[in-house]
Amino acid sequence: MARLFTERFAFSKGDSVVVIGLGRFGGSVANSLMQLGHDVMGIDRDAEPVHEWADLLTHAVQADSTSAMTMRQLGVADFSHAIVGIGTDLAASLMTVMALTELDIPDIWVKAMTPEHGKIAQRIGAHHVVYPEADMGERVAHLISGRMMDYIEFDDGFAIAKIHAPALTHDLSLADSGVREKFGVTVVGIKRAHEDFQHAKPGSIVRPGDLLIVSGPTRQVEGFAAAKVRGG
Repeated sequence: MARLFTERFAFSKGDSVVVIGLGRFGGSVANSLMQLGHDVMGIDRDAEPVHEWADLLTHAVQADSTSAMTMRQLGVADFSHAIVGIGTDLAASLMTVMALTELDIPDIWVKAMTPEHGKIAQRIGAHHVVYPEADMGERVAHLISGRMMDYIEFDDGFAIAKIHAPALTHDLSLADSGVREKFGVTVVGIKRAHEDFQHAKPGSIVRPGDLLIVSGPTRQVEGFAAAKVRGG
């Protein structure tokens, strides 16, 4: 789930990020960001998760994230990115967003439990809202349907999927198979057994057994994957 979340970021390597709420979700996201080369400050109101992550993050602090004064004293105002991963306490989540807004944090991400939670968070200053449980459920549904091997959907109705090359593309170049014209999607990469992924070009030949990385509007990507099931 953390990987699904961090794949949405457009952070530059080395950017400093504050993650508030070091539960299962927040801790996993913080750890993933560290692995991606970011400096991460983790904040939680409870001592136990702070101790757990103290040696794994750049900084881990026990503090009340709903207080703008406390956050300012911790230097949070100097961060460009903030992620609110507070789980079940709706009031604490929203008050933390308000505190971050008061500090003029330019990029605030919030984990929301419900659509109502997300709408309120955006109204009071959150720039991005994610629904990890719902996103993961949709991703798993696509995977178990047999249509896709992997699937990521972004906020703006854009998706990327990894699928087995359908029969309608076999032994044809991408230009000749007309995938873009017929389905409105773009094949951006091709993976052949025992070879590295290759950037797809109009003249790239697709062979049976190849894996395709496909991008485009969500509905079109789903349609191409469905065609794979029917015809491939």
